[in-house]
Amino acid sequence: MSGPLTGIRVVELAGIGPGPHAAMMLSDLGADVVRVVRPSTPESDYAMTSHVLRGRTVVFADLKDAGDVARVRALVARADVLIEGFRPGVAERLGLGPGEFTVDNPGLVYGRMTGWGQTGPLASSAGHDINYISLTGVLDAIGPAGSPVPPLNVVGDYGGGSMFLVTGILAALVERHASGAGQVIDAAMLDGVGALTQPINELRAMGVWHDGRAANLLDGAAPFYRTYACSDGRHVAVGAIEPQFYALLVAGLGLDAADLPDQHDRSSWPELAATFSAAFGARDRDHWTGVFDGTDACVTPVLGFAEAPTHPHVAARGSLVAAGPDVVAASAPRFSRTPGRAAEGTTPRVRALEEVVRDWGG
Repeated sequence: MSGPLTGIRVVELAGIGPGPHAAMMLSDLGADVVRVVRPSTPESDYAMTSHVLRGRTVVFADLKDAGDVARVRALVARADVLIEGFRPGVAERLGLGPGEFTVDNPGLVYGRMTGWGQTGPLASSAGHDINYISLTGVLDAIGPAGSPVPPLNVVGDYGGGSMFLVTGILAALVERHASGAGQVIDAAMLDGVGALTQPINELRAMGVWHDGRAANLLDGAAPFYRTYACSDGRHVAVGAIEPQFYALLVAGLGLDAADLPDQHDRSSWPELAATFSAAFGARDRDHWTGVFDGTDACVTPVLGFAEAPTHPHVAARGSLVAAGPDVVAASAPRFSRTPGRAAEGTTPRVRALEEVVRDWGG
């Protein structure tokens, strides 16, 4: 076991989505993470196969059984962090709310992961990533002009959810060194996505961002910041915003800048996009990959998940690793002295709850 969080003990009350993802990142960073799963449920099957559960110990406990709850509480009493993703009030009803540990474990960092947060009119309502990003303005800004398109749930669940939960946990652990006290973290995907939008809100305040879709520099409207189809039906991504990068894009496409409208003339963007589209569409994706490889034109192939691990740069860093038919992501970020765990495959260790309690000093 290695990583900057070596020695930190985490108990994760099993759930899906950002909670397990946050626990995965803590495990990748070296923490000892124990996932408590209810037996004889579909989730117990999920617990045995999910890639996100790497590096974990799995124990089974019936949280409606007083004896099992007592054993889980004994485990949490010796933990540094607890992660739960229930609706507000559920953990308290199970006898596992933060108030249960203020005496036995006053230094516990109690991480709560929800979509809407612990308070507010929607706190007890169901929701998914698409709902959380719809109320923050993000969904309205993604997709073609005619209709919003939900992105992968990396935006709400993981960008706005698990990443902010991990940030809160790490901050609380640092603060505990000074105070000796733990605290409760209310991590809401709604709040996290809102924080992620701050740069766009700034652009709106400056008057350089227009509400709606396909109308701005970074939402696909600009001909030099979008994707293009190639002759083989695959795509390239173009991000040539700066003038020096744009010049390399134009040259690589075999076009004469003198024949093109000004890069930042919005009225000419449709014409310029049509020109670029015709050029990219004349050859296959790998041709353009070769043309722009090693240049600063900011043109890259759009790779599928299966292709991504084979890209020379991705492979050199080991960012994504092919494991048979599967793709496994390496731990991130990287550290100079205390490297996190390497990807350990997809199967967590299964142990008896009593054994883990005993090993943790119970």
